Parts: sequence; C-alpha cells; structure tokens
Amino acid sequence: MALRRGLTGIAGNLTRVARQQSSYSLPRLQTSFASFPTISRRDEEESSFGLRGFASQVATVQQGESAIQAAIKNPTATIQYDEAVHQRYAPSKTGATDNRAFTYMVLTGGRFIYASVGRAIVLKFLLSMSASKDVLALASLEVDLSSIEEGSTVTVKWRGKPVFIRRRTEADVANAADVNLSELRDPQTDVERAVKPEWLVVVGVCTHLGCVPLSGAGDYGGWFCPCHGSHYDVSGRIRKGPAPYNLEVPEYKFLDDDHVLIG
Repeated sequence: MALRRGLTGIAGNLTRVARQQSSYSLPRLQTSFASFPTISRRDEEESSFGLRGFASQVATVQQGESAIQAAIKNPTATIQYDEAVHQRYAPSKTGATDNRAFTYMVLTGGRFIYASVGRAIVLKFLLSMSASKDVLALASLEVDLSSIEEGSTVTVKWRGKPVFIRRRTEADVANAADVNLSELRDPQTDVERAVKPEWLVVVGVCTHLGCVPLSGAGDYGGWFCPCHGSHYDVSGRIRKGPAPYNLEVPEYKFLDDDHVLIG
C-alpha cells in the first residue's frame, strides 16, 4: 500500500508539471530533475558524483552542475550494471548445452502429445460418422429363392423400400428380349437388367411419383401403377404412362442357385 501511494504521488506531480505552460524553460526543467536525489558513485572521489540506475547509463556530474546538464554535454552509449542490485555470474561451460537439450526434449514431447491428441480427436469424429452395426446389417438382405414358384413375384423389404423378385417363365424371357429398343422411353436390354434370365430383381417404386406398382398387371404383363397409369413390362421397363424411367435395379448377386444377396 505504501508503494502504491508513493507511485500515485509521483504520477500526480508529473501530471501537474505537464499541465503547466508550454513555454516552460529548460533551466526550470533541469532544476526540477536536478532536485531528485542521487547516489554517490564513489566517496566524492575527485569531487564528482555518479548517478546509477538499474542497467542504465552512468553520468559523471561535476560540482555546480545538474545531472541533466552533464548528460547533455557528455552523451555516452556505455551501459554499466549496478553491482549493488545485479550479480554477475560466470557463464557455465556445460549448463547452456544441458539446458538446451532439456528444452528440446520438453518441446518435442509436448508436440508429440499434441499430435496424438489431435489424431485421436479426428479419428473419433470420423468413426462417429460411420454407420453403426445395426445399420450395416440392414444394408444387405439375403433372400431364399427356393420357395418362389415359376411365374410368381414376391416382395421383400430392403432399406425401407419394397423390392420385387420375379421368377420368369421362358415366355416372359422371350417377350422381354423381343423388344425394339427404339420404342422404349428409357432404352435398356433385358440382359442389362437381369443377371440370370430366370430371375428379375427390381425396386418396387414407380419412377413417376414414388407409388408402389401392382404386380402382374398392365398392358405388358409386368407391373401397373394405378396412381397415374404407368405400365411396365416383364423386364421392369416403362412402356406406357407418365413415368420417365425404368424400375430401378438394385445391386445384387447370387450366392448360389437358391439364394440372392441384395445390397
């Protein structure tokens, strides 16, 4: 508290001095600064006085001369440390090297830890975006085909959508192959849509507005959407109505003659 009061008093004095007339003469400023107490450099050796500061320059003042006048007349760049408050230590021959090695070790270890933490955060974020096991289980569907009779269609649910699996007769395969592609709105051959000619797997969603077509109906013996009158043939291709595209063929593969994996 005493130090704070002292600093406040000095600041107040300096403020009052700064607020006085701008034409303040140099002798008055020199007198003001000369009134500050000085510390003798030597015991009045050769009738001179020294001013010391913390790591500051040293000015030699003659008798009858202020500190400001001495500093103006004798400018110097020499800096001397006040031995009373600054102790000098001889530089260590091995300490600098040892400290440098320790510093490098600490910095390297810290950077390694930061990199490891950053990597863990990134991996955790990426793994949180991956699908969970139950979602991956629904991504594919295995269907037993042994119970499906020739000429019939079964509907299974895959990823929330109906999938039509039709076991076609030889007449269905022949009719699907005997089509002029120039007459089709979305030209595709039957070979491109069926892995095995006997089996046709398509997503049971109309490509017009997403309705579910009726199996075994329509003018072409395939599927018919009663909502807006779209007709699909036995290969799932649009033949009549407003639907712009054929029924979608999902990704699937046959595990054996009686099992198919969808997805």
